[in-house]
Amino acid sequence: MKSSTQYELSLVIPVFNEAENLSELFEEILNSCSQLGKTYEILFVDDGSWDQSFSILKKIQKNHSQVKIISLRKNFGQTAAISAGFDHAKGDVIITLDGDLQNDPQDFIHLIRKIEEGYDVVSGWRKKRKDKFFTRKLPSLIANRLISFITRVKLHDFGCTLKAFRKEVVENINLYGELHRFIPAIASHMGVSIAEVPVNHRPRRRGKSKYSLLRFFNVILDLLTVKFMLSYSTRPLQIFGAFGIVSGGLGFFLGVYLSYQRLILKIGISDRPLLLLAILLMVIGIQFITLGLLAEIMVRSYHESVEKKIYFIREIIDSDSEKQQD
Repeated sequence: MKSSTQYELSLVIPVFNEAENLSELFEEILNSCSQLGKTYEILFVDDGSWDQSFSILKKIQKNHSQVKIISLRKNFGQTAAISAGFDHAKGDVIITLDGDLQNDPQDFIHLIRKIEEGYDVVSGWRKKRKDKFFTRKLPSLIANRLISFITRVKLHDFGCTLKAFRKEVVENINLYGELHRFIPAIASHMGVSIAEVPVNHRPRRRGKSKYSLLRFFNVILDLLTVKFMLSYSTRPLQIFGAFGIVSGGLGFFLGVYLSYQRLILKIGISDRPLLLLAILLMVIGIQFITLGLLAEIMVRSYHESVEKKIYFIREIIDSDSEKQQD
């Protein structure tokens, strides 16, 4: 039976092979939570770790009833892990932070204070980032500028995992792919208020970074998805139809021009490449409009269908499940 217990604060920490950092991270989180004077829960989402992370988390949970472990069946990625945490969090405010100790747990206090000022989403800004310039800082700088420009959400650091959300914000967001970094942008269409707070960023002392330059290109591709979701997710015919009208219209006018030359000026057009171009443009225009209509049907089906999760849970360990076993 699902517990109805509510908390003022939920902390969601995705974990993937961070055995060396977990004990110290947990002690720092406890220290920060004790300063707040709020009821809280700590959700560790083990994203298919193959080191000793899960065993260490079980030892932590055994002695601390406010800890919950969500163990995923395999490594689904950070977005899926955060989504699992959102789905099982019971706090009025939800904080996300990395499990590698590069985020400073002391900083989530500042994010909560900002939430208490009336903001719905507060994002951390790693103003003095402790990473290599060419492989981490430069790609991140380019990506952040591009995301801000396209989504019109002005943040310096979309990639910082340390963020705070009101629960009603994340309840209305479905995550997939690598969209966790775009949550503020996705939430912006709901009319939420967004703030940014400089946070401490620490160098990785133990464990191995999961970042690669390939992620930069994935971010660019996901950005196209986000832009489509924000602008055309409920009206895809408008974007596909616009391309179709432009392409088909240009082909039509070329066809009229060629028809004028053939019928009025008696100029042969059968061997002219312009004729093939006119036909091609009209065919492409029809295809774009048809694609837009099909997309409209798919959008309607999506919004009327049952939501499907992007992760599969092996087990959930918390104080409630232990009481039921007793």
